[in-house]
Amino acid sequence: MSDQKDKLKNLKTSSIDRRLSIAKASFLAGTRWATSNATSLFSSEEEKERKRKKVLMEQANYLVSEIGKLKGSIVKIGQMMALYGEHFLPQEVTNALNTLNNQTVALEWDAILPHLKQQLGTRLDDLDVDPEPIGTASLAQVHRATQKSDGRQLVLKIQYPGVASAIDSDMSLFKNMLKLTHLAPQTREFDQWFDEVREMMHREVDYALEAQTTRRFADYLKGDARYVVPEIIEGYCTDLVLCMTYEQGIPVNSPAVQQLSQERRNKIGEASLEIAVRELFEWGEMQTDPNFGNYLVRLNETQDQIVLLDFGAIRQFDQNLLRVAHNLIQAGFHHNLDEMVNAMQGYPFFEQIPVSIKPDMARVFLVATEPFSTGESAPYGVVDEQGLYHWKKSQLHQRVIQRASKSMASRYFSVPPKEFMFISRKFIGAYTFMTVIDAQTNLHQAIQRYI
Repeated sequence: MSDQKDKLKNLKTSSIDRRLSIAKASFLAGTRWATSNATSLFSSEEEKERKRKKVLMEQANYLVSEIGKLKGSIVKIGQMMALYGEHFLPQEVTNALNTLNNQTVALEWDAILPHLKQQLGTRLDDLDVDPEPIGTASLAQVHRATQKSDGRQLVLKIQYPGVASAIDSDMSLFKNMLKLTHLAPQTREFDQWFDEVREMMHREVDYALEAQTTRRFADYLKGDARYVVPEIIEGYCTDLVLCMTYEQGIPVNSPAVQQLSQERRNKIGEASLEIAVRELFEWGEMQTDPNFGNYLVRLNETQDQIVLLDFGAIRQFDQNLLRVAHNLIQAGFHHNLDEMVNAMQGYPFFEQIPVSIKPDMARVFLVATEPFSTGESAPYGVVDEQGLYHWKKSQLHQRVIQRASKSMASRYFSVPPKEFMFISRKFIGAYTFMTVIDAQTNLHQAIQRYI
């Protein structure tokens, strides 16, 4: 956590302030772009491309630094675009936007306290709240609290004042900034994605919805000792404050997790990926944010547990999409190219792809579903004699990207349906989880009951 001197005294939530800041940044970046084009007029094509990339990177870094100063919803918009915008934005832009994850400076307690008093009123007297936050994000920060009557440990997720009302304005600012600075394509697909990000933003600040979802997932997982879901404490919840039980744990990538025995890491890995499988095959809804900050690991000699912390990015899927996703995973389970091609039927995005291209796309899916199939499909040494898939050795994420980039399908798959993007992001996050803890698992057996 940042020192007190690094904390913000207030947030710029005024529409005028934010518009002026972004307009100034956009104008300067646009001027730089125009100047670069003028000076490159008589350069070779190779030199033009080199200069273009250099200016693009400089523009992106400059604009991201300006966005970072504003905090609030516009930072979250940038973070979401970094996560989901790789199919629309140049790599230089997504690289710059990814740095926003490191710019979550806390708001000073003197600025938070009046806001908290306004939200909770006399109920705040029941609590002893630690002024030092245990977590900060672009839309909220989290403070630990003790219930005075019984010592119960709680956390308060406190949404920054003015953030929710600034979302639509900030979305317009962000979109105009991308247009003015030539950092994004002006296409129908991009507009659709931008509208989807807008919807996601509004769901992120809907704490009543998040409370409902948290309770629902707690119900899904009740009785399974491998998982911990915080309990919502209704008495201290408001539209802008979400209260739940404090749940101890350590980060997924902490040395203590890395030093566990192989058997314990395997079980943690199996539990983490089983969540994604059950979301698709049983519940029809998925927590789509792969950020490691949404998970903790609680170490116990008898049963290690995964603590699930955040349910603000839940997506529900229609039955047709779920059917297609099930069929794709089933084809991967059998590692059958023809079956994978057939699994694409019945979904509009796949139907518009030429028949000659579908096998290339199917091969991308076969690599992506490799952990669910028998060991015969994996590279030599990735699956051992016990049938365990070695995630760290697999380099699966890199191989999927390589296969997609080499395939003719890549030009058709450059803008996938947003629903598939959410699902793929979830599995990428789960695969990364497995790789980080160096898990070795047999998912062929785990998935078999759903096939």
